[in-house]
Amino acid sequence: MEKEIVVIIGGPGSGKTSLINELAKRGYICYPEISRQVTLEARRQGIEQLFLEKPLLFSELLLEGRKKQHSQAQQETVPVVFLDRGIPDVLAYMHYIGDAYPAFFDEACKNHRYTKIFFLPPWEEIYTPDEERYENFEQAKLIADHLAETYTNYGYNLIEVPKETLDNRILFILEHLS
Repeated sequence: MEKEIVVIIGGPGSGKTSLINELAKRGYICYPEISRQVTLEARRQGIEQLFLEKPLLFSELLLEGRKKQHSQAQQETVPVVFLDRGIPDVLAYMHYIGDAYPAFFDEACKNHRYTKIFFLPPWEEIYTPDEERYENFEQAKLIADHLAETYTNYGYNLIEVPKETLDNRILFILEHLS
């Protein structure tokens, strides 16, 4: 059986972290979203909003972190690994803010492939801003559009997860694995 490297994507506040946390509680290997770690490390170095102040540097750090996660996921000895966001997320966010990026960003997307992509659509009822989430719901919807377009452009078939209870969303995802 081929290992599945499964990515859960969606705009800010769509429930990705809750799903990842619940999958981890159920014993699955899950890799967390790394942008919060990058943001907190930048704050420790005195840069309040690295994504806003130095978007290319922020994106390069995310790209490297996500490439490392992809490599680590391949080394796992379990049949499925879940990731909170993937490499194309970096490009989707760059498209969202209108920034250009070097060709190696595109190469990373082509050279690091995932098995399945689960897309969480924008869901206003569960959206809540927090310390690291500066986008409003309208911006979150635009980001979700960029994510869907970017992953589709890299040849992925997005599996849209229904707006259901956390348990039902987990069941949906597990039923759609190979």
